[in-house]
Amino acid sequence: MAGKRYLLDCTLRDGGYINDWAFGHDHIVNIFERVIASGVDVIEIGFLDERRVFDPDRSIMPDTQSVRKIYGGLDRKQAAVVGMIDFGTCGISHVEDCRDSWLDGIRVIFKKEKLRPAMAFCGQLKDKGYKVFAQLVSVTAYNDDELREAAALANEIRPFALSMVDTYGLLDPEGLTHIMRILDDSLDPDIILGFHAHNNFQLGYINATTALNYPTERAVLVDGTLYGMGKSAGNAPLELVAMYMNRHLGKDYRISEMQEAITSSVMDFQRKSPWGYQLFYYIAAANKVHPNYVSWLMNKRTLSITAINEILQKLPEDQKLEKNMKLIERLYLDYQKQECDDEAAVEKLAREIGQKPVLVIGPGASLRTHARRVEKYAEEEKPTVISINYIPEFIHPDYMFITNSTRFVQSATKLLKAENRDIRLIAASNLARVDRDFDYVINYSALIDEAAEFPDNSMCMLIRLLIRCGCKEAVLAGFDGYTPDNVNYFDVDKAYSFLTEKADSLNDYARRFFRETAGRITVTFLTPTEYRKGSEQ
Repeated sequence: MAGKRYLLDCTLRDGGYINDWAFGHDHIVNIFERVIASGVDVIEIGFLDERRVFDPDRSIMPDTQSVRKIYGGLDRKQAAVVGMIDFGTCGISHVEDCRDSWLDGIRVIFKKEKLRPAMAFCGQLKDKGYKVFAQLVSVTAYNDDELREAAALANEIRPFALSMVDTYGLLDPEGLTHIMRILDDSLDPDIILGFHAHNNFQLGYINATTALNYPTERAVLVDGTLYGMGKSAGNAPLELVAMYMNRHLGKDYRISEMQEAITSSVMDFQRKSPWGYQLFYYIAAANKVHPNYVSWLMNKRTLSITAINEILQKLPEDQKLEKNMKLIERLYLDYQKQECDDEAAVEKLAREIGQKPVLVIGPGASLRTHARRVEKYAEEEKPTVISINYIPEFIHPDYMFITNSTRFVQSATKLLKAENRDIRLIAASNLARVDRDFDYVINYSALIDEAAEFPDNSMCMLIRLLIRCGCKEAVLAGFDGYTPDNVNYFDVDKAYSFLTEKADSLNDYARRFFRETAGRITVTFLTPTEYRKGSEQ
C-alpha cells in the first residue's frame, strides 16, 4: 500500500531564475493566493540569500524576517510555507527561530562535495524548529554508495524530507526508480522522499508521476511549477502533475486556480523570456554535461551539431558538470586543428592572385547601402574577389574562404548552381570532416590566434593567409564591426548571439590586429566600419 503523496509548488523560487525573481509584488501575491487556493500541500515562496537586499517586488530575500514583509498579511490556509537556501549563501544568523518566523520549513540545496557541512547546517535549522528539506543537487552525480552515505547522514540529522534534484534533467523513469530504491531502502521510514524534475528530455512530468507511483509506504513529495516555469528547459508543470494526482491518487487539487495564475501572471513572463524544451538543453542532457559548455560551443556558430557532440564527449567525467570554460575552449581548438601540409596550396594560391589587389567581401549591412561603390571598384580595378563563408548576391566571387562548417552547409545549395560552379573553395583544415573536395586546404592552426579571446575570427584568418601568399593590398567591404544589436549584419542569421557582451572587445581586437599587420599588408575599407574610425569610407 502506498504511503501519502504530496505536491509542492516552487514557482516563486525556481521560476525566479527566469526573471531574477522580479515577479513584482502584485504577481507574487496573485501566484501565492492562487496556488494556496488550489490546495497544494507545500508552497515555496522564494530564496533566502543574505547577499541580496530586500525588495518587495522580488521573491529573493536576505533573511527570514523579510518573508513576513512580503507575505505576512496573506492567508496560508492549509499549506506548509517554505523557503530555500542555497547552502553557503545565507548563514544561520540570518534565520530566526521558527516560532518567530512566517516559514514552516526551509529547503537546503547543496552539491555532493558539500554533503557533510550542508547536512550539519540542516541540523542547525532543525534545532531552530523548522521542517528541513535536504535537497541533493544533481542527484545523478551520486553513485550508489554515495546515495547510501547521504541517506545515513540524513538518518542522523533526521530532516523532514530528503529530496532528489534532477538538476540537469538527465533522469528517465528507470534511472529514477533505481535511485529511489536505494534511498527508500536506506532512509528511516518517517523521512519523506522528495523529487524535483527538470525537463531537458521532456520527461519532467513522467518522472514526477513515476516518483508518485513508486511502491513504498513512505510518504513521497514531488515538486512542480506553474506552466513548468524555470530555468533552461523548465520543470514538471504543476498543473499537469496535480491533474494526474486528482485522477489517479484521489486528490482534489483545484486545477482552475492554477490555470488562473498561469494566465494572469506566469504567461507574461513566458512571453518575455521563454523556457521549455529546446535543442540546446537536450544536447546538454544527452551528453550529461553542464549547459554552459553547450552554450559556449553553439555560440561559436562554427560547428555542426555532430562536432559539438564529439567535443562534449571528450570532457573528462569529473569535469562534465563543472563550468571549466578554459577546458572547453582548449577542446574546441584541439578539435578544430586538422594539421595538413599546406605549402603547395599556399604557393598555388599566391601564383593565381599575383600582384592584383584583393577585394574581400564580408556579411555587413553596409553592403546594402554601399553596393554601388563596391561594384564600381570591382569594375575599375578588376581585383581578385574573395568572399568569407557565404556567396554575396550582387558580386561574383572568384574564391570563397570557408572556416565555418555551419555556414558552408548553408551555402552548399548555392554552390551547386551553374553560375557558381567556377567559385574556387579555400577551406581551413578544420573543414576536413566535411564531405567535400576543396580547391585549397590551409592549416587552421596557422590562421588563428590562440592567445585571443576569439581565436578564429574569419576576417583575421583570411588576412593572415593573404600575408602568407605575399599579397600587399587588401580592400575590405562589408566588414562593419560588431554592435550589440546586430544591426551591422545584412542577414541577422549570420550574427552571433554573444555580441551584446563582446562587441567592444571584438572591435578592439580587430583594431590591434590591423595595427600589428600594417607593415606586411595594406588594408583599406570601402564601406563604413567600427574597426577604423575615420578610415577611407
